[in-house]
Amino acid sequence: MAKAKSLSFHQIMASLQKKEYFPIYFLHGEESFYIDELCNHIEANALDESAKAFNQTILYGKDIDYKTVLDSARRYPVMSDKQVVIIKEAQELKTLDKLEAYFEQPLDSTILVFAHKHKKLDGRKKYASILKKSAKTCLFESKPLYENQVPNWINNYLKDRNIHIKPAATSLLAEYLGTNLSKISNELNKLTLNLPKGGAIDKNIIQRNIGISKDFNVFELQNALGKRDQFKSFLIVKYFIANPKNHPLPMITATLYNYFSKVYICQSMLRSSNQDIATTLSVNKFFVGDYINAARQYDRAQLENVIATLKDYDLRSKGVNNVNFTPGELLREMIIKILA
Repeated sequence: MAKAKSLSFHQIMASLQKKEYFPIYFLHGEESFYIDELCNHIEANALDESAKAFNQTILYGKDIDYKTVLDSARRYPVMSDKQVVIIKEAQELKTLDKLEAYFEQPLDSTILVFAHKHKKLDGRKKYASILKKSAKTCLFESKPLYENQVPNWINNYLKDRNIHIKPAATSLLAEYLGTNLSKISNELNKLTLNLPKGGAIDKNIIQRNIGISKDFNVFELQNALGKRDQFKSFLIVKYFIANPKNHPLPMITATLYNYFSKVYICQSMLRSSNQDIATTLSVNKFFVGDYINAARQYDRAQLENVIATLKDYDLRSKGVNNVNFTPGELLREMIIKILA
């Protein structure tokens, strides 16, 4: 038996746009964004509007059992060559194993879609083995991005929509929005709605529409520390202490640790080209000069002490070896030690 097609998101989307369909789509994984995009596309485009009333069924895993899925999947389409059955929140369907017989012999006239979000398909199950071996199944694992992949994802998402974003704005968004692609895409869509025609997304637009301060954020703090600018560093720290919910200490220590780790690597590459440094650090070439300048502000021993300090205060921010200090006091003390 031929194996299931394990395709990338873009490969699956390209085949869907050509109206090429598998009898079964099993979309699974921790990142819900791609699963939602594929599921929504099938729901919107697999059938003509006139055929949807009789031939499109949307079910939710927590409300059904396998019998409901079987009854729907085995039904023949009405005045159409295809029907669509979508199981949303399929991870809540407790009786997936009871669908083994259908997975072995699915109907070609049914497009059966499982949106199995927030966790991977359990490869130990027999039905998982059947799905993997079936040429009539399209398997897709939606994996979360690593932090260093987010800036490129933002750039590509906007590029596909013919929207320009400035490098500093990309970094600011990546720092604050994390790796949740659904959250990032929602914020990017909000920005594009308010973007003047022909304009580019910059830090001012982000501040106005998302509320991230262009002057008082972790990105600006790391730049100030990289320049050893004590006045600006403590000005930002004062703002963070006044707004603790928006600037939790573990997030600050993690971001600064990532930054100074790259500065440490950069210091050993000062004779290399900017492009080589950018590639090694996985950063935009636009920011290489900042890393080089920071690498010249601190010697190797100082950078090692900074990294050790960040590790120490990250633990203390989580309650390890910390009894009475508030997060604000810990932050201020940490910055003093970094700039010492």
